Amino acid sequence: MISHLDGTVSAIAPEGAVIEVGGVGLLVQCTPGTLATLRRGERARVATSLVVREDALTLFGFAADDERDVFELLQTASGVGPRLALAMLAVFTPDELRRAVAAEDVTALTRVPGIGRKGAQRIVLELAGRLGSPGLAGRPGELGPLAPAGPGRPAAPPWRDQVRAGLLNLGWQAREADQAIAAVEADALAAASGTVPDNGTVPAGGNGADGGTANGEPAEAEVAVMLRAALRKLSRA
Repeated sequence: MISHLDGTVSAIAPEGAVIEVGGVGLLVQCTPGTLATLRRGERARVATSLVVREDALTLFGFAADDERDVFELLQTASGVGPRLALAMLAVFTPDELRRAVAAEDVTALTRVPGIGRKGAQRIVLELAGRLGSPGLAGRPGELGPLAPAGPGRPAAPPWRDQVRAGLLNLGWQAREADQAIAAVEADALAAASGTVPDNGTVPAGGNGADGGTANGEPAEAEVAVMLRAALRKLSRA
């Protein structure tokens, strides 16, 4: 089994990245949140899980060992393959999944594209007590409100393109993705101005004055948080 990769990121696409290790470029399928932590041309370490099929060897990559371990445990439930397990980790953090299963929150699990109510009930039944307890630390990527647009700030949030690519990769239509992103952006601006949106959900925002990093790129945690906020919008649509 390939436990992790440590090498240079040579390419990034909506569905995965190519990491060069010892002169060999390995394609790794990742969640949008994990892809947000990677930068082309920079060295990165990703925890990995190798899925072997008769016609393919597919490597899945994760930002942390915990994500990888949960990914593998999810596949022990009936009807959950690697693609569905990856989609679950795109919608939820590992601790959010632990809480949903422990609380038997079937409605929460049906937010994942491809999981219906019966499938969610089966997952709760088969994984109860197996995912472990949620950590005591706050949710990764929990940041302050997004600063409102102003002079010198881009018209579109820096996280928008990556979140849109992530939604399309998960199977949502472009129109649905754009509507969800617009709703999340409106909530973020409302939070920045001190107005809580009607649904009470205030997505976390950027990590700098422009909602991104110092060089204008979206913050890693920001992309993951905004992606989950958009998926929650779509699940309620």
